[in-house]
Amino acid sequence: MKIILAKQAGFCFGVKRATNLAFEAAGKDQKTYTLGPIIHSPQVVGRLADLGVRALDSLEGLETGTIIIRSHGVALEEITEAKQKDLTIVDATCPFVKKAQEHVKSLSEAGYGVVVVGDAVHPEVQGIVSYGGNKVFVVASGEDVKKLPKMTKIGVVAQTTQSFENLKNVVGECLLRGGEVRVYNTICDATAVRQDEAKDLASRVDCMLVVGGFNSANTHRLFEVCTEIQPRTHQIETAAEINPAWFEGVERVGVTAGASTPKWIIEEVMNKIEELNKSD
Repeated sequence: MKIILAKQAGFCFGVKRATNLAFEAAGKDQKTYTLGPIIHSPQVVGRLADLGVRALDSLEGLETGTIIIRSHGVALEEITEAKQKDLTIVDATCPFVKKAQEHVKSLSEAGYGVVVVGDAVHPEVQGIVSYGGNKVFVVASGEDVKKLPKMTKIGVVAQTTQSFENLKNVVGECLLRGGEVRVYNTICDATAVRQDEAKDLASRVDCMLVVGGFNSANTHRLFEVCTEIQPRTHQIETAAEINPAWFEGVERVGVTAGASTPKWIIEEVMNKIEELNKSD
């Protein structure tokens, strides 16, 4: 059985930057926290917890210490609260996410109704929305746009892990509803590259493994695009979840991983598949 690992599997620039900042901050202050999980990888969050860096759901009750802003960013109100409490802030927000936040702010201030393409319950989207005014709408697809009120000026921004096709569909519907539509393509290049590579790999193998946190939006999207092409696609968080039965009759297996998946987990998965391959 041939095992093929995608070239772009694992940490993207923003995630690598965030985790580096978090591990550098660990130990410098006995009261160091992240506001939400630093990235969507339970294993990385666990390692930080072992170093004394605990993930908080809110700043309630916290009066001193260092707070690390997760890679997905947080709501503007939370940043303001941290500053008011005079906490030491380590901003690990992905630069691509920060750019989306800035676009929402500028569009709102310029009088645009803002449409954010993404998952309304995802922390990245919730943070992005907080930078706008009263006329900010989250849509998951072009169909959702049909439910929005008519607007003279529409600004469009995307969650960084969205597919380009979905963004195009939303923009098309917005053009039917607004006299002026201004679009910022805030999809991360790393996301697009990973999805394109995953599609190509899925078309050339008999089985696909997608490695990453089950709470990771970009990992789930990789799983979706691979499944559309190769039905024998499985998502796992760790090597322990691999089922040997998946590889029965398989000559070529492909492996890719979400942008929040650390290198050591990918290596463990590859080693596990190699062991199973040798035991056949």
